[in-house]
Amino acid sequence: MLTLSLTFPGGRYHATSWGRHVNEADVAWPPDLWRISRALIAAWHRKLDRQRFPREMLEELLAELAKQAPHYRLPEAVHAHTRHYMPNRQKSTLIFDAFARVSSDDELIVHWPELVLADDQLVLLDELLSVLGYLGRAESWIEAKRLLEWNGELNCRPGETVIDPETGEISSEPVHLYVPLTPSEYTNFYRHFHQGLEARRLPKKELAQINATLKQNWLDALSLDTADLQAAGWSAPPSAKKQLYQRPVQALRSSVAGRPKSRPILPSTTVRYAIYGKPLMRNVDGIRFAEHLRRAVMGKAKRLLGENALPPLLSGHGLSPENRHRHAFYLPESNPQGLIDHAVIHIPAGIDASMRQVLEQLKTVKNFDGQEWQLILEHIGKQEDFITVTPLLKTAAVWQSLTPYLHPWHCKKNFDVSAQIRRECRERNLPEPIEIQALPFIKPYGRELRPIDFHRFRNKKGLTQPDTRGSFWQITFAQTVEEVPVALGFGCHFGLGLFEPCDTGV
Repeated sequence: MLTLSLTFPGGRYHATSWGRHVNEADVAWPPDLWRISRALIAAWHRKLDRQRFPREMLEELLAELAKQAPHYRLPEAVHAHTRHYMPNRQKSTLIFDAFARVSSDDELIVHWPELVLADDQLVLLDELLSVLGYLGRAESWIEAKRLLEWNGELNCRPGETVIDPETGEISSEPVHLYVPLTPSEYTNFYRHFHQGLEARRLPKKELAQINATLKQNWLDALSLDTADLQAAGWSAPPSAKKQLYQRPVQALRSSVAGRPKSRPILPSTTVRYAIYGKPLMRNVDGIRFAEHLRRAVMGKAKRLLGENALPPLLSGHGLSPENRHRHAFYLPESNPQGLIDHAVIHIPAGIDASMRQVLEQLKTVKNFDGQEWQLILEHIGKQEDFITVTPLLKTAAVWQSLTPYLHPWHCKKNFDVSAQIRRECRERNLPEPIEIQALPFIKPYGRELRPIDFHRFRNKKGLTQPDTRGSFWQITFAQTVEEVPVALGFGCHFGLGLFEPCDTGV
């Protein structure tokens, strides 16, 4: 076990996250192991006797620290900043100086639960900590020491999102920290990257700049200056990797915000977004937008919850056979001009706390060409909350195709398209249809549309699609359909086979 204590005599910790501009006023909190390791390297270079503590001893110490991602006990901190103008020859430039404000008496604990260092490594570490004057930027004065014993409670650990089993509330927030690669991991990275670099045949100037920042020795790579790495075009330090951590909610709270108030999470099944961007996608390409929307949701879930904690009701994967279409429907909505300006995500099985966190923080959707649309969250609630704003979630007895229905099974004798619609209605616990009428076209936006006018194929390869042409239908049920939206057939979770009510029943 190894435990370090860090205190900030000036009451401030200044550090900008990798990839963020200083004027974004972001603070890297807590200090990650990559930053701590580089600070120890700098202290060794400037203040230690290299005959007593040779380079090999430093490399062995840092390699041991890199074997395990440390845990933390974070003190209470406030995200604050100052502003000042930096004079230059043309005009003054406004500079934001962001920092974490902490009490000078509070300890930040860095703890390795299972790490055991050799005696000579402990001596070197103690010497380095004793001469470590700052961490992050030079104004982040620091006092660091090794603790012989510590039995306190840790509150920031590597891992996935933590959900309270009793209340279902999320008790942590994710943050990505950089930890150094181990020497063996870096050797593998160096070998594979160097092989790929030779195959790309880059211009000599660009290749020389990259090679200058691609050191073969692990300690040399860890010691590289950040400005040189960024000038060479590195999107992340080559000697480090991202590690997902969970820290307390608002561990770095705003200086103007009070303590977060707990609010009850009401039962909900549906979320609706307004979509902004130019150009908006057309209704006939709704399945494409729905796939982009799902991909954006999955990306947000991976960043917030971790790749191994994706909610099955959002992804549609890993569900039991009894699920029966209770997972997410990604449904585009169109304006009178036939352009997609809203989107509904409906999850019949319900939205839990982790899914709500993902859906609340979803801000953008991108297509494969980089076109981006902004999402504005309108509401998260029950299906009946939306009946006045979207016809998709109204209740009715007569429903008509809004997008082509693609039958999900191969047609056989006594099992035509209408028979497949009846079977789906039974399996979805919908009322019995008393009339199913085929329609040659629909006219939702003042012009006739036929199934062939719509994009009718998923982007995912290997899917069995018995119907590639599609058809339009009007279904009259024996009673009002309460289980809405009505979406049937192949691709129904992506806006195909979508029906809208023909009457005004609510």
